[in-house]
Amino acid sequence: MQGKLATDNRNLCTVLGLPFDSLNLDKAVAVIESSIENRRRCFLSTPNLNFVMQAHFNRLFYESVLESDLVIADGMPIVLIARMLGLPIPERVAGSSLFEALLDKPRARPIRVFFFGGQGDAAQKAATNLGDISSSMESCGYLNPGIGSVESMSDVQIIEQINAAEPDILVVALGAAKGQRWIMHNRHRLHMPVISHLGAVINFVAGGVQRAPISWQRLGMEWLWRIYQEPQLLRRYFYDGLQLGYLLIAKVLPLFIYQHLLHISSAARLPLKITTEQTDNSLQIRLSGSATQTNCRLTRDCCDRALQEPCTILKHVRIDCADLTYIDSASLALLLLFKVSLSRRGQSLIFFNLSPRIARLMNLHGVGHYLLE
Repeated sequence: MQGKLATDNRNLCTVLGLPFDSLNLDKAVAVIESSIENRRRCFLSTPNLNFVMQAHFNRLFYESVLESDLVIADGMPIVLIARMLGLPIPERVAGSSLFEALLDKPRARPIRVFFFGGQGDAAQKAATNLGDISSSMESCGYLNPGIGSVESMSDVQIIEQINAAEPDILVVALGAAKGQRWIMHNRHRLHMPVISHLGAVINFVAGGVQRAPISWQRLGMEWLWRIYQEPQLLRRYFYDGLQLGYLLIAKVLPLFIYQHLLHISSAARLPLKITTEQTDNSLQIRLSGSATQTNCRLTRDCCDRALQEPCTILKHVRIDCADLTYIDSASLALLLLFKVSLSRRGQSLIFFNLSPRIARLMNLHGVGHYLLE
């Protein structure tokens, strides 16, 4: 099986260990609309701060983001950290804001939406209300599978019911970790172009919860409005805040200082050179200089060539980092997707001759636990 990194039209950067697409709301809407129009599969993930925290303790949850076709920053702390580190995430793109933008945009043919999950009769109410609040979207069905395992929610009848409705977008609401796992478990059997876990969307469309005023959203205070609407979220936000404080002290601030020092020393400005050598069952890639956003095309092309090799022959890809002086968040995002692509083919990615500097950068970016295992 041959493959290719699906990143040609994606501008990626790594924030708190996860790869994010660097785009604003209008561009995210354009990606979704293009996927629907061209019937191109798009698994959309919308990490907020709680999502990021859970992902680092749940391997399947973490990998679901790496497997996604579009990852938007649905959390103001993520955007603020990106700005602090000089990363090109222009704005917060909440999953609810993305859905609302699609909801309000006139179009010749309404987008067909299937609601799956939610609490109580929220999915049914959302399906009923959608046609009343928008002429650009219509419900083509709903289903609440109740409480159970991912497997029990994935039987043939459930999948056939969803596919038979022929939705353009499948909105899943099972709780973030479980919802992402359900999507990963079933996406090869689901036929709609766009799939996403958008738990809050069902509640908003159903009318059970109101979104924060636009002024609150722009100030990054929607979390406070959510607590007012749903007091049970206070405990979650409290622990998220504690973890955020730890990350700022242990990862973000040290990374900010370290990157600044490396730029001063010119280690981050050397040209990138890539050479490859193939043996009987492995490909060795030697990186020299600094791997950055400006030369990501070189890194991407090298990864694509490796994925073109038959996996029956190539068992390992080994990256020699002896002469690598710097690596930034964009290049780390590519390597995250490269590793998951290799793993899907039964191949391994191995880093060797790793200097303390590169290992420190990987760990401060939050990807060392995955790339260096």
